[in-house]
Amino acid sequence: MAERSSSRLTFVLAVSTVVLLFAALPGAVRDAFETGDLYLVSQAFLDDLPRRLMGPGRMRFLFQPIVAITLGMMSRKRDVGHQLTNLFLFSVLLDLVAQWLILGVAHPGAALVVGPCLITLPYLAARWVANRIGTRDHTDDDRAGS
Repeated sequence: MAERSSSRLTFVLAVSTVVLLFAALPGAVRDAFETGDLYLVSQAFLDDLPRRLMGPGRMRFLFQPIVAITLGMMSRKRDVGHQLTNLFLFSVLLDLVAQWLILGVAHPGAALVVGPCLITLPYLAARWVANRIGTRDHTDDDRAGS
């Protein structure tokens, strides 16, 4: 039952992400033609990073990594594949929405880079630490039992 619920969540997140990515394409393409640059590799991308920190979506720079770290610490032994997929999709969705709120246009390439960095890297780091602590705890238990 939990697997079915997780699969359903993944499906909903995937469909939502694809829909928003396609919805963002016309504005991103128009912006590329007007400026002559691809946003992700332009000076505008670097100039907009501070605006992302100050705009309406600024709390996500704290919220997303904190959620990712918490989930990483709690999910030592669980299926990392589903969780990473859901975290990745959710982070792209949040980044697209934040771009629309802050910049007035969403750039799919930037959402595919910035969003996952805010969630995936902290999640993997927290999971790695949790696994190391868990391994050490089991090793100490084995020694104590001998």
